[in-house]
Amino acid sequence: MDRPGQVLDVADPAAPPTPAPAPPAARSNGEPARAARARLAAAPADAALATRLIARSKAAVAAVFAEARSGNMSSCAGVLALVDEIGASVLRNQDALLQLVRLRTIDDYTYIHSIAVCAMMVALAKQLGLDEARVRDCGLAGLFHDLGKMDIPPEILHKPARLTPAEFDIVKRHPEFGHRVLAGIGDLPPLVLDVCLHHHEKIDGSGYPERLRGAEISLYARMAAVCDVYDAVTSYRPYKAAWTPLEALDSMAQWCLDGHLDAAVFAAFVQCLGLHRPVAVAGADAQPG
Repeated sequence: MDRPGQVLDVADPAAPPTPAPAPPAARSNGEPARAARARLAAAPADAALATRLIARSKAAVAAVFAEARSGNMSSCAGVLALVDEIGASVLRNQDALLQLVRLRTIDDYTYIHSIAVCAMMVALAKQLGLDEARVRDCGLAGLFHDLGKMDIPPEILHKPARLTPAEFDIVKRHPEFGHRVLAGIGDLPPLVLDVCLHHHEKIDGSGYPERLRGAEISLYARMAAVCDVYDAVTSYRPYKAAWTPLEALDSMAQWCLDGHLDAAVFAAFVQCLGLHRPVAVAGADAQPG
């Protein structure tokens, strides 16, 4: 999800504006970044390791995306080592890695977003008690979920303003394009293709591309929707301020009530973030899956 905004798809020009948790004038775009730097300063060794990992990962993800788009990627074996390294970083100090991705630049948004969603998918999969093979597959799915964005014209993908209805229709094609590319890679787990195609589906059936609803949406796609939205709304973009983690979670709790996100998966996500303020969500006691 590259352009957060109206409910789950802030770029949707037809959707009514969703009030931000705090008025834009009440905080600056740099506030979340300053908070990230302060938290990183408390764990310099872990921050240094995470910094090197993100630099390597960004280059690797860019290369993988280019290779996949050109049709020259026949195996995911080379990417699994990167997923394992990101997973190890999450185990070592999840906060250091996730705080660092808050400091991304505009130009590397898509690549760093993929790394962040990979890390959050690993953390969430562990929180949900999935086995190690599934945890790894979830990380791989997070890394590849937005591969289809490579087919979006740069002038639309990086537009520093609200998209027109026609432009948003083009953006909405990215799950199907990414799925077609990934289908040509023979050794990808099925859930990676599922997440790529369905991470913009919504529980009430108003998502895209297939307008799936409820149990038609897999656990893994529901997980990816939560991770994708959280990273998108807490990231600075030219057309919007970054929300703080608590602002994002408050709004995401409402989106669960509105029928867009899975409440039980979201509750597990809040727990794995380790934030101390509770976020009440109706239906959060249900079993994910």
